[in-house]
Amino acid sequence: MRGQDLLRELQRTVDELAILNEIGKALTSSLDTGEVMHVILAKVSELLKPRNWSVLLKDENTGELFFHAAVGTGSDQLLGLRVNPGEGIAGWVSQHNKGLLVPDVHKDDRFSARFDAATRFHTSSILAVPLAFKGRMLGVIELVNGAGDNAFKEEDLKILSTVGEFAAIDIENARNFHKVQELTVLDDHTGLFNSRHMKRQLESEVVRATRFGHPVSLIFFDLDHFKRVNDTYGHPAGSQVLHEVGRLLLRTLRSTDVPVRYGGDEFVILMPETSKDQAVAAALRICAEIGREPFLSDQAHGPIHLTASVGVAAFPDDARDPGNLLRKADEAMYRVKAAGRAGVQAAEPPTKQEPAGPRNQNLTTGVSSEP
Repeated sequence: MRGQDLLRELQRTVDELAILNEIGKALTSSLDTGEVMHVILAKVSELLKPRNWSVLLKDENTGELFFHAAVGTGSDQLLGLRVNPGEGIAGWVSQHNKGLLVPDVHKDDRFSARFDAATRFHTSSILAVPLAFKGRMLGVIELVNGAGDNAFKEEDLKILSTVGEFAAIDIENARNFHKVQELTVLDDHTGLFNSRHMKRQLESEVVRATRFGHPVSLIFFDLDHFKRVNDTYGHPAGSQVLHEVGRLLLRTLRSTDVPVRYGGDEFVILMPETSKDQAVAAALRICAEIGREPFLSDQAHGPIHLTASVGVAAFPDDARDPGNLLRKADEAMYRVKAAGRAGVQAAEPPTKQEPAGPRNQNLTTGVSSEP
């Protein structure tokens, strides 16, 4: 080997080690899969210089691959597109759990031109490696060059395969982290956040609202005569009702609202940057939705209809700290119960010890009581 070639090989080895060092740093700096993937592939791009690159992840339910990240010509058209099991180069790599170098896609029957049609890019060569962890397929990294670009080489396949092993570890760690995180903040019956998460979130929102002068509102409600459901139809039916209430809230509320199962049949909704009047309007809407909902409609004894007693309190109108804000909403809810249930009331005016705010109003929904 001539001295110039040796020097070139040595430089590439140094570059590869530098890239792997940067990738190692990226893996320990974040559990956001998208962020780490972009860092990893940006570093790979410095070394291998592909025209386009993409990360495809496997849908565990269907076995399909979908474009999770893509960079290059027409990449916006790829995001969200799905690859059938075994389709194209990426599908083959996923199916066989084996890296693949295709110097000329027009001479390979495994190549699918469907994605070139979507991006209006003309692929010439492809380099693809699996993202696999302990034999379980997670996805595929794919590098693409077009006409006039240098074809990929076997040494490129080796470095990308090493990168793929690193990336698979990151994806698996991120998924496990998010699974554990969900278990610690979500309620089993309803899929809503639990009270532990709500208290942390409420404290954070009150601090933010204090700093920026935004309102924060709380809706506190429970289901009227819920004990009758358990006594009449059994606890499994009661659990299903709670699950259906959770689904109702998720489809009714804004993405910024935080729905919580507080305990038993009690629910709390944290509404950042929401005034008291806006929260009351939302509470009236939720109360009406619950009154209209046919619960247990898929069971022989269904459907049944329920009502809710709802209280509303707002920061800074009714309280200046998280604990008192929750207490004010809870007290308003119990006043609805004392008045006959099935309604909405806003918190009472602050006491002399608390900073005065606008005078609150008490409202009822007019929803009929449970039969």
